[in-house]
Amino acid sequence: MLVAVRPSNNTSTDRFRAGVAALAVLAVFGAATAARSAPARASSAHTGATVVGVGRATVGQAIPSGFLGLSTEIPAIESYAGADPEAIDPVFEQLIRNLAPGQNPVLRIGGDSTDWTWYPVPGMRRPPWVRYTLTAGWMQVTRALVQAINGRLILGTNLEADSSEVAAAEANAMIDGIGRGSIEALEIGNEPELYSGFAWYHTAAGRAVPGRPAGYDFSDFTHDFSHIARALPQIPLAGPAIGSPAWTPQLGQFLAAEPRVGLVTLHSYPLERCGTSTHPTVAQLLSETSSLGLADGLARYVALAHAHGRELRIDEMNSVACGGEAGVSNTFASSLWSLDALFAMASVGVDGVNIHTSPVSSSHLFSFREVNGEWEGQVSPDYYGLLMFAQAAPDGSRLLRISGPIHGALRAWATRAPNGQIHVVLINTSTARAGLVAVKIPATAASATLERLSAPSVTATTGVTIGGQSFGAETDTGVLAGTPQTTEVTPAAGEYSVELPPASAAMLTLPG
Repeated sequence: MLVAVRPSNNTSTDRFRAGVAALAVLAVFGAATAARSAPARASSAHTGATVVGVGRATVGQAIPSGFLGLSTEIPAIESYAGADPEAIDPVFEQLIRNLAPGQNPVLRIGGDSTDWTWYPVPGMRRPPWVRYTLTAGWMQVTRALVQAINGRLILGTNLEADSSEVAAAEANAMIDGIGRGSIEALEIGNEPELYSGFAWYHTAAGRAVPGRPAGYDFSDFTHDFSHIARALPQIPLAGPAIGSPAWTPQLGQFLAAEPRVGLVTLHSYPLERCGTSTHPTVAQLLSETSSLGLADGLARYVALAHAHGRELRIDEMNSVACGGEAGVSNTFASSLWSLDALFAMASVGVDGVNIHTSPVSSSHLFSFREVNGEWEGQVSPDYYGLLMFAQAAPDGSRLLRISGPIHGALRAWATRAPNGQIHVVLINTSTARAGLVAVKIPATAASATLERLSAPSVTATTGVTIGGQSFGAETDTGVLAGTPQTTEVTPAAGEYSVELPPASAAMLTLPG
């Protein structure tokens, strides 16, 4: 879990390419700043309006294919997809496709369950830490799912057991059962910085047994990672799967020592409630530090990974670490946060983000049930923010330069899609004040289409709509229902005027 401006569980540094990385960091920060803001110079014809200027110049890299993906736990696959490989939950399939239309969705399967799972090793007694056993049925379901969505998998492989036999048996079983061609990488371990501080399992007498002794550090982890990596088949590896601000500064050391790691993975959460009596709030989630600050804390590590020729993916992210916070993670506030945070991650050059969902958490994106052979799903508010991002930033889109005072309650992002369409996303995080925004786009007089993301209140858990449509209380298709409601906005004096109610978002789309 990487937390807010103080990256909560993920990040690091490299001497070998310090000069190159430093230049890359400057480039990333420059692109992120350009994508977000520069002082507004123009006044608006609309009194009291906030002026947002959208430039023609692009900044940063194009949005990569499969940028927005999902992450879930190993046992959750059958909760979401079902147990029959011949009848995979079609609602789940469609909800995945919605977030990466026309792309190969990236599904990361791991999380905490990475180090609680095993595949039986011949001659080895089941260890006491095992909470889940991989079966042929699980493999078949996962294989059928990834084939149905034409997806790519990042698969967690046990590190905490520190056993080459356990890791090799698990990896080979997954490769054989799912198919090598569907696996983008094997991710060794999950948040090893926590191994010494949390119980891995409890003895029959109730004694807590940690996965590593006190004092376990990054150097120890690197040694363990190398030990397990040597036992795995020749397939790309992902790591270090960390989120600790104490460990991430050593990322360069890790990359220099692990040439087989082709994908750098970090975890990032703006808020946490792990082992504390404090409860995160909606106000904290909607603050700049939870989106812009979270991304800024990662910029140097993105640059470092790129300097080493590796992509960096935040392959576990959501609003509140350790299962979410009811009244925050499951509300419309999370939808506004996820929309803003995804753009912020793209602005610092992150190559992809996997939003973590688990059926038993307050931050789950959806839940499903099968009734008489028919699947029905309930979609959580957070998903709607992901959906607007997917609409605004299709594969190959480029962020456009933004000018205007867009910090504080108002956030603004703009993209140009490969088909030439311009999308301008406006987010009002104020729960009390409406806002009037004047969007200036040079050299255009075309009418734009306005789509809104809204809910009855910022803490609403139901009633969320995007473009007037929703998935309703339940969906048996995974497709938005209802009559689309968009508004045509004609520019006046070179401005597109948009009113933003409190706690809402809107997207202007100009034709290509």
